[in-house]
Amino acid sequence: QAQLAESGGGLVQAGGSLRLSCIVSGRTFSDYAMAWFRQAPGKERERVAAINWVGRNIRYADSVKGRFTISRDNAKNTLYLQMNELKPEDTAVYYCAAYPVVYFHETPDLWGQGTQVTVSS
Repeated sequence: QAQLAESGGGLVQAGGSLRLSCIVSGRTFSDYAMAWFRQAPGKERERVAAINWVGRNIRYADSVKGRFTISRDNAKNTLYLQMNELKPEDTAVYYCAAYPVVYFHETPDLWGQGTQVTVSS
């Protein structure tokens, strides 16, 4: 059974950095596109960043462009999200998600349990 496990969340001051990791098991990681989503209280879940199966196609939400970097290490079955210049509005639960195909044009079919990121002002 495929599983996604996030780590790296926490409390950080505005302007600080965090790196999230997502380890994938039970699925051939390199065959699928991946993404990070987030959901803040009272708001809809939004896609923060997505990456195709080999890491050559990447998309970011406008709100994080220039501050966040998504990457993957297919040898380690791990997805990353480097978050710099964090703002209080980045506070949310961050979810790792896997797509059923090599590109991120469909709906993810696997989700992690989420990791809390809190940015204090």
